[in-house]
Amino acid sequence: MNKANQLRQINWRIKLLKYASETGNVARTCRHFGISRKSFYKWVRRHEEYGDAGLCDRSKKPKTMPRSTPKEIVSKVLYLRQNYHFGPGRIAAYLARYHQIKIAVSTVHAVLKRHNLSNLPSSLRSYQRQKHSWKRYEKQQSGHRLQIDVKFLERIPGSKKRFYQYTAIDDCTRMRVLKIYDSCNQATTIKFFEEVTNRLPFRILVVQTDNGAEFQSSFHWYLRDRDVQHVYIKPRTPRLNGKVERSHRIDAQEFYQLLDKDGISDNIILYNEKLKEWEDYYNLHRPHGALGGQTPYERLRQKTGLGM
Repeated sequence: MNKANQLRQINWRIKLLKYASETGNVARTCRHFGISRKSFYKWVRRHEEYGDAGLCDRSKKPKTMPRSTPKEIVSKVLYLRQNYHFGPGRIAAYLARYHQIKIAVSTVHAVLKRHNLSNLPSSLRSYQRQKHSWKRYEKQQSGHRLQIDVKFLERIPGSKKRFYQYTAIDDCTRMRVLKIYDSCNQATTIKFFEEVTNRLPFRILVVQTDNGAEFQSSFHWYLRDRDVQHVYIKPRTPRLNGKVERSHRIDAQEFYQLLDKDGISDNIILYNEKLKEWEDYYNLHRPHGALGGQTPYERLRQKTGLGM
């Protein structure tokens, strides 16, 4: 209730008490103003005790809320939302994994709504609801299909170079390999694939890419010479490379938006060092919604029996 409504409410109750004083008849006053005797005597008692200020409605919020979410948990929820833009499900999974705090997704949503953080600013929203829902699929064994794509990076202020992030993601485990280059062509793609084979702990059977110039004949026959099948998705169907496309959106939200680019400038080595830290966090520590809250490394161990 705003101050104007509170003032009108107080004036109406002052008028009620004045009418009762002038007529000397409580029953008549109650009938005239449409209130009960109990309410009338309540306002008389509050006016005698607090004056005109006592005629304003009091807050109905309980004095104690033993089942309310503790302040330290609320602060963690707000921190993850404001700094990492996690949704309620991701926040609940993160708190359970790293802080041993069990909290319902609905409770997280209520906390965000109470603090006006249930919706991200439009500048941070990269997801758009599609008219059609696509059936999710995944390979059952690691290495059976690897999606590769290139993310064109925005120029760093003060830098004259253009950088490109090469990304490879395993269809089964979501294990990723990331590297930044200052060129985007077939020779660079071949270098990146050599990096991928050295860093992934399983054999790659199939590579899936779009029809970009960096994935054409030289790269195609390079794979075939190494007994790796190369398949192209249909033109203008990026959804068929959905896992790598989605991972690029995660990079934009959780890495590049939070990256302190001061001092990087044209230093591609430093840029790759920071990207490698992000890659390690993604593979080893970040819960993945599509994996039921597992990290990609945990899914790899589950599929291969490593350390089980």
